[in-house]
Amino acid sequence: MPGGVLAQLLGASRPISWVNTAYPFAAAYLLGGGGLDAVLVVGALYFLIPYNLLMYGVNDVFDYESDLRNPRKGGVEGVVLDRAWHRTVLWASGLANAPFLVFLVLAGTPASTAVLAVSVVAVVAYSVPVLRFKERPVLDSVTSSTHFVSPAVFGLALAGAEPGRTAVATLVAFFLWGMASHAFGAVQDVVADRAAGIASVATWLGAGATVRAAMAGYALAAVAMAAAGWPALLAAVVPLPYLFSIAPYRRLRDEECERARPGWRRFLWLNMVSGFLVTQLLIAVALGLL
Repeated sequence: MPGGVLAQLLGASRPISWVNTAYPFAAAYLLGGGGLDAVLVVGALYFLIPYNLLMYGVNDVFDYESDLRNPRKGGVEGVVLDRAWHRTVLWASGLANAPFLVFLVLAGTPASTAVLAVSVVAVVAYSVPVLRFKERPVLDSVTSSTHFVSPAVFGLALAGAEPGRTAVATLVAFFLWGMASHAFGAVQDVVADRAAGIASVATWLGAGATVRAAMAGYALAAVAMAAAGWPALLAAVVPLPYLFSIAPYRRLRDEECERARPGWRRFLWLNMVSGFLVTQLLIAVALGLL
């Protein structure tokens, strides 16, 4: 039984995506003036696992009907969470988050706590009944992007950083990248979501139009990053491979939406490459090479 519980919780938390929230927090905290301290460790651990369990576990519970019809569920992109585990996952998500949140609130300031509150509310509001931001086209992409950008904003706030030109431009670019990525991710689910009666930016715009909107989002992210000033503007090239990767799907018809799945798998690998390139840039800056 314990092994079964752990397997379900692990699958629901999407291990492949853990770094996508922990890394922005840790990088922002350190760049904002934070040190190698307990706050960094606890914050990074929080955004690595409990935060993702809350985000994806709650989503899996309330997206159960859609997931049953979704051919990409059941692997690294998420489990089809058996009904028998729904209550367990909800309780585990809350209990895993509580001690971390208490620590981070006590260690922070009113400003950082406000950012943390926005982050957690956005995670919950995306999936829970009544609110269900994920079923409100465009707001779904805005909320999803908040899931990944807010840990970085929280890291800066927790470190007491004053947001300058580089930080603002980077966060804007990151937010546009996040919206574009969510929108493209929704394309492959158009048929499954419509069958389950779930709305999204992709069911609203249609597959091809959503891909074109995502391409525009990546292009704008590159423009925003170019405004960050030297040497951060070097990262303006990072969104471009995403744009070119999804371009072949720009005329995709709704009924063939699942053809976008290879593009989404490339997206998952591009994240690893992009993270590596950004890390090298940060190291070069830290060493005074740029």
